[in-house]
Amino acid sequence: MLSNYFLTQYLETGTDEAGRGCLAGPVTAAAVILPPDFKNEILNDSKQLSEKTREKLRPIIEQQAISFAVTHLHPNEIDEINILNASMKGMQECILKLNLTPEFIIVDGNRLLNAKLGLKNTFGKQFSKAEIELLKSIPNQSIVKGDSKYMSIAAASVLAKTYRDDYMNLIHEEFPMYNWKQNKGYPTKEHREAIRKYGVTKYHRMTFRLLPEQLKLDI
Repeated sequence: MLSNYFLTQYLETGTDEAGRGCLAGPVTAAAVILPPDFKNEILNDSKQLSEKTREKLRPIIEQQAISFAVTHLHPNEIDEINILNASMKGMQECILKLNLTPEFIIVDGNRLLNAKLGLKNTFGKQFSKAEIELLKSIPNQSIVKGDSKYMSIAAASVLAKTYRDDYMNLIHEEFPMYNWKQNKGYPTKEHREAIRKYGVTKYHRMTFRLLPEQLKLDI
């Protein structure tokens, strides 16, 4: 059974991301504040759940959460600031989009949420000084495998995964030859063969190794 809180005395939010290892599509972040009495026997790290179970959990999380937010960071931003910074920036944006300002943040992984703030990049949201100061002011704790330990992080992982899957299903209709509806942009053999055959799209991350023999890809 997952724990409800890391620190019970604070209004705490959990945050996580999905799609970090993909060759195409956004990295999607989510943040969730759950009520103190939230209970769910099924909720777990989204990677441990079936697609059907994730889809069943999503409306439960959205209806019962005190507040939640989801953000996509797209390939042009990922290519400019790198995937690690994009993942963190996405979670930071989610914190700012919550209806309530949390008093404590727990983050899946091994990097503090406010480790790097206010990147001056060309694409995407630009943080104001006030937003940077707000993010700096909220204490946070990174937790390795936090999505399998705490309800709020697990809930964030489910929202991030399901919202990203919806996005990949949508752009699949524009470029069906890559079968993103099935592989969600991950580096499967089928996806890489499609890149080799059809080239790249505006949804591909150009700083990633799209093919094992990158120099053979005509871009």
